Amino acid sequence: MPNDENSAPHQSSHGGSRVPWGSILRNVALALAVLAGLWLVFNVHLPSLDGIQKQIADAGFWGFGIFILLYAVVAATPIPVTIMAVAGGLAFGLVFGTILSMIGVLAGCFGGYWISRGLGRETVMRLLGNHAEAVESRLTNGGFYAVCMLRLMPGFPYWPVNYGSGALGIRSRTFLIATIVSALPGQLSLVAVGAFIGNPGVFTGTAVAISWALVIVLTILTFRRWKSEQKGSTEQKDSTSKSAQPEQSQQAEQSEPGKQAEPTDRTDTGEDASNS
Repeated sequence: MPNDENSAPHQSSHGGSRVPWGSILRNVALALAVLAGLWLVFNVHLPSLDGIQKQIADAGFWGFGIFILLYAVVAATPIPVTIMAVAGGLAFGLVFGTILSMIGVLAGCFGGYWISRGLGRETVMRLLGNHAEAVESRLTNGGFYAVCMLRLMPGFPYWPVNYGSGALGIRSRTFLIATIVSALPGQLSLVAVGAFIGNPGVFTGTAVAISWALVIVLTILTFRRWKSEQKGSTEQKDSTSKSAQPEQSQQAEQSEPGKQAEPTDRTDTGEDASNS
């Protein structure tokens, strides 16, 4: 007993003095990343926008293909698609930037969807991390409006919707149509921002204003429709459970033979008494 008492404080003091190596390594990595970024800013001369556009134009269809492939990879990973959409507007303008961005984002989203079908629900939910609860609560037994609502939710990434839809059994046709409908306004708004930065003017400025207004309106309408569907399904479940309760109670009463036998026993007892 004395040995155990003496060893307990020693263990607690040793545990309290443990060095937080994980936090230290993260801070060191962050500091190195900041220093590397500063070095790149002051030492690497990036080409001008006109030079980038000229190189893409000289590449022809190869430039389009590389952009679409890169966009598809980004859309299938946690990297924000915002970067690629704005870059598409800068490099290709409003019209071609929107078309190429939509092709790339659809390829990446559909790729992530089919990858998750192969991985399975449990594996995907673990990979989603902090996004798992939001995805599972909205996409379980969901459909078109559930996918659209998550796509249009401000600040919510694309990749959890892709993998969650496949893992939770959203039909591929429903997923594809919902992605086209909900991704187009967002892609257009981001591409318009890039096009406006590259070529400020009335046309691109108007496109930015209209596209962002469209995103806001669609987000509100989709959210209301999704909430109404959720409310309707909840009320239907409640009414079904309430209607099932009387049937269950009747079956329970019929399954008790003692209650049915009581009137017969009393009648027989009365007849025996009168005969006597």
